[in-house]
Amino acid sequence: MTFDFARARQTMVETQVRTNDVTDLQIQSAMRSVARETLCGPNTHLAYADTEVGYAAGRWLMRPRDVAKLLQAIRPVSGERALAIAAPYAAAVLEAMGLQVERSDNPGGVTGLWDVIVSEGALATVPPSWAEALTMGGRMGVVERVGAAGKAMIYLRGADGVGGRIAFDCSAPLLGGVESAPAFAF
Repeated sequence: MTFDFARARQTMVETQVRTNDVTDLQIQSAMRSVARETLCGPNTHLAYADTEVGYAAGRWLMRPRDVAKLLQAIRPVSGERALAIAAPYAAAVLEAMGLQVERSDNPGGVTGLWDVIVSEGALATVPPSWAEALTMGGRMGVVERVGAAGKAMIYLRGADGVGGRIAFDCSAPLLGGVESAPAFAF
């Protein structure tokens, strides 16, 4: 007997995405069509579970509900240019929504101008080069995490610079290969 990934994908959208206030029908439709199991490395059995899935050393797919909420907060639009940093599932969903997506596994090498930047790995702080790579009106969705607690953050470039807001609580695993700056402590 083989596992029915298509059915699991539909169940994921119905039980993890829609029930967590992801009302964007384009995101729901894209998540119904993207074969998440192809991005999970050896962990295909966890593709549609309500958990983060490790696919390489220091790299994780976010929980389905978290990536859906993050993308909904970014408000991607078909035709926009997106950069997905260590975010293969988010990249595939954005592509299914009609965005032009470049995938990068190098968190330190962010260049160019992007309408959307997304990462599935958490960071202590967002590198300045990421914010500098946003176009006017560009949005970035990331998880900032210190210790066990994290917050999904949405950043927007406006005429006065880049500002951010908390979108929701999220404790995605830390993105490997990105060192946080040392902080002063008593």
